[in-house]
Amino acid sequence: MPLLLLPRAGSTGTPTGPAPEIITEADLDELAADAGLGDLPGLAQLTRLATRLTPNTGPEPDAGPLPSYSESAYPDGLDLNQLANELDAIRDSTLASLGEDDAAYIRRIIRIQRSLDLAGRAALLAGVFPPAWIAGVAMLSGAKILENMEIGHNVLHGQWDWMQDPEIHSTTWEWDHSCPASQWKHSHNYLHHRWTNVAGKDRDIGYGAIRIDPNSEWYPRHLAQPAVFVGLALAFDLGISLHDNEAIHARNPLKTDMEAAKPKLEESWNKIRRQGAKDFIFFPLLATPLGLPSVLAAASGALAANVIRNLWTFGVIFCGHFPDDVRIFTEDEVEGESPGGWYYRQIMGSANFNGGPLTHVMTGNLDHQIEHHLFPDLPSNRYAEIAPQVREICERHDIAYNTDSFAKQFGTVVRKVLRYSLPNRKQ
Repeated sequence: MPLLLLPRAGSTGTPTGPAPEIITEADLDELAADAGLGDLPGLAQLTRLATRLTPNTGPEPDAGPLPSYSESAYPDGLDLNQLANELDAIRDSTLASLGEDDAAYIRRIIRIQRSLDLAGRAALLAGVFPPAWIAGVAMLSGAKILENMEIGHNVLHGQWDWMQDPEIHSTTWEWDHSCPASQWKHSHNYLHHRWTNVAGKDRDIGYGAIRIDPNSEWYPRHLAQPAVFVGLALAFDLGISLHDNEAIHARNPLKTDMEAAKPKLEESWNKIRRQGAKDFIFFPLLATPLGLPSVLAAASGALAANVIRNLWTFGVIFCGHFPDDVRIFTEDEVEGESPGGWYYRQIMGSANFNGGPLTHVMTGNLDHQIEHHLFPDLPSNRYAEIAPQVREICERHDIAYNTDSFAKQFGTVVRKVLRYSLPNRKQ
């Protein structure tokens, strides 16, 4: 079965040979810019190549002072080469076993999602009747969660590119979300997964809006972050739609080159408008023959479904990235990072939460965030299968494997948001 994946040369199950050519950060940025990211076949493979083979270059000249962390990024006695070999073996064996059952799985999930979407919108046309409105919201929110989590997020990672199906491919998929797919692939696949939890590099640390790290500088505006936290949860898709824009993350917005930022802002605005027109104009207008109350019921149901989707995805993502004991690294700590060091950072910079098969599907299998960060280009339906192997490796190498209930993980996130909205206590 042909694969579009690019495993590290010399890893278990791959042909050995000369060391691969080192690709610099500048080379990757030029490739990504020239190809517009979305046009690159096997985008997740480029991300993997970047994260696994590129030597990190340290702070940019204008990055400013870095927070103070421990001098050593790794515990004494940890054999990073052995760690990399063992995790590579899991990846390689999983790739070798991909087949028709996996392809049938993603196609079945897509059929279920589309059926739920149509059924939910149809029920909302009769939304003046409370049972129909509740059923419509439930089905439509479920469809949106499935599309964003188990389908869109994972297809855009290139997890299903090996099928060579042009309709289920990272280069052609446009998801049911306010964020354009091309921008998501840059901010998430290319930046976040390349620089997972590296302060100054990974924009997902607090999403530029929430102080989640005690080593980051405190400003009076952080006093409002409990309210920002709630607002971001309610409108998470809109926040993500602007996440890839430099103007949003600029330390001094007045010095931002707005002309350079304008194309992405326009692309985001156009996607937001299309999503809004579909959810709040086109489908509700289908209820016009039934009267204005039916139109309003359909629109309000779509709004409720979007909010439910936002709250769920927000909770899942924050549980996977910001609970207690999730580590944040400095640029100095990851300079010259080896493949084993990259794997170690993914484990320490992630957290799982407990759940059964339904939770796996409705979270996009991101209740296995550790496995996702280790293997972002492996089909998500395999994470539950490989999780016990990953956990055993972590235990053998004395690496903490962070997992707990959803309530416990989210509770520690809320506590951090509240605590770090205030200045650090003086020692």
